[in-house]
Amino acid sequence: MSKAPIFYVMGVSGCGKSTIGKLLAQEFDIPFFDGDDYHPEANVKKMAAGNPLNDDDRQGWLERLNTLSIEHKDRGLVIACSALKKAYREILREHVTSQVAFIYLSGTFEEISERLLQRKSHFMPAGLLQSQFDALEVPSDAITVSILQNPETIVTEVIGIYKTKKP
Repeated sequence: MSKAPIFYVMGVSGCGKSTIGKLLAQEFDIPFFDGDDYHPEANVKKMAAGNPLNDDDRQGWLERLNTLSIEHKDRGLVIACSALKKAYREILREHVTSQVAFIYLSGTFEEISERLLQRKSHFMPAGLLQSQFDALEVPSDAITVSILQNPETIVTEVIGIYKTKKP
């Protein structure tokens, strides 16, 4: 029997993690979790004030998301999470490595900046986008898809690649 999938849909703010994550969760009939919902209040306030998070700010948050994966490892799940650095992705996959697939939603600063300008009611101000691109370590082991496609096409592409590269 194959192991239940644990998907982390990753990328900078505004790339479409939640949209793609929800669709992917529907396709696999597994729960979806938005990593933003697990940030401690101090992190949310810091970002809302226009200050980027540092590694120390993210540590507990990443550990909590990893715990969420462990709690759902039998059924599987999808988590939308920036996972910008390789070290963050290592924390996220602890104790569930063989089940984890990272889905990297790739886009340029200009493409994503335009999206953020359209977005309302999110604590992450568009001004912090550059700090996310600065921190981003593009993964070499992720399923990488362009954000320039419609969400359904992205999910179809992700599923096709996943089925050929199951962790």
